[in-house]
Amino acid sequence: MGFVPEVSSVPARSAVVPARRALPGAPFLVAARGERPGRVPVWFMRQAGRSLPEYRALREGVPMLDACFDPEMLAEITLQPVRRHHVDAAVLFSDIVVPLKAAGVEIDIVPGTGPVVDRPVRDAAAVRALPALEPEQVAKVAEGVGLLVDRLGETPLIGFAGAPFTLASYLIEGGPSRNHEHTKALMHSEPRLWHDLAGRLADVAVTFLRAQLDAGADAIQLFDSWAGALSERDYREFVLPHSTRVLEAVAAYRVPRFHFGVGTGELLVAMRDACADVVGVDWRVPLDEAVRRLGGEAVVQGNLDPALLHASWPVLEAEVRRIVEEGRAARGHIFNLGHGVLPGVDPDVLTRVVELVHSL
Repeated sequence: MGFVPEVSSVPARSAVVPARRALPGAPFLVAARGERPGRVPVWFMRQAGRSLPEYRALREGVPMLDACFDPEMLAEITLQPVRRHHVDAAVLFSDIVVPLKAAGVEIDIVPGTGPVVDRPVRDAAAVRALPALEPEQVAKVAEGVGLLVDRLGETPLIGFAGAPFTLASYLIEGGPSRNHEHTKALMHSEPRLWHDLAGRLADVAVTFLRAQLDAGADAIQLFDSWAGALSERDYREFVLPHSTRVLEAVAAYRVPRFHFGVGTGELLVAMRDACADVVGVDWRVPLDEAVRRLGGEAVVQGNLDPALLHASWPVLEAEVRRIVEEGRAARGHIFNLGHGVLPGVDPDVLTRVVELVHSL
């Protein structure tokens, strides 16, 4: 039997949960509750940025992480795809390493590479030295959320955080990794140290999500981008307890909790078991098959292959129609990509996909 981690305490907070704005008819929230809205709702991961010319113009000369801590800029970037595409939800412009940067970890986003850590975290001293995240350190992000709640009208806002495993992978590997060899080696060789690290990162994620929810976010998504590198056995032993702590810690807000990872077709049930209300499905598993694996009463999100946004319209239209039809097997379905919008996508194609989904 593997090492069973001690459950560390979730950061203390007031028992009072702020009142939420009422959006009873928002199709995104209706579907997330497992009900049937008047249309299939749609939003896109990474819709805020990258593919939009107005985003590139606004960000010119501004480093990514600087933009994430500028309330007016992050609010404007978050609003851009809502104005252009008429999607059914806005997703906060941010990055999964924002709370680490805010806490004082020496990490940066290198163009063309991704998050890079100055000093990888691979021993007990480095884990002990990791700073905790305090709410005031992400006050600028919360301020941006407040601006968005005032400006979005009837469109819900999704907040998000990186899951403990993915954050740990960046810290241990020192940046993006194909094989996650250092992470897996530490996980199996030093399980107590791994659980200490993952527990600290769960605390970071909880603090970051609560800051967004206290400021008015209407839903949250926990991204475990690299969890697909794990077997289900390893996921349940080393990852599930910590992701569960994160999602349980925000249950009192009574907002939909989404959980998503790439290449996680074999982990869908385990990721649902982490207290997720909605399971994100990437393009590798058809939605009706994902629903079958999840027991038939699932609420799912997905799952167009982002690369097909570059295909001819007849090809893309057929794929969208197929996915919407497969999604009818679920108790609730929110149309999305199976990962994020690629940088070179024609934004007019995204707008056309939204119009098609809404017409179905």
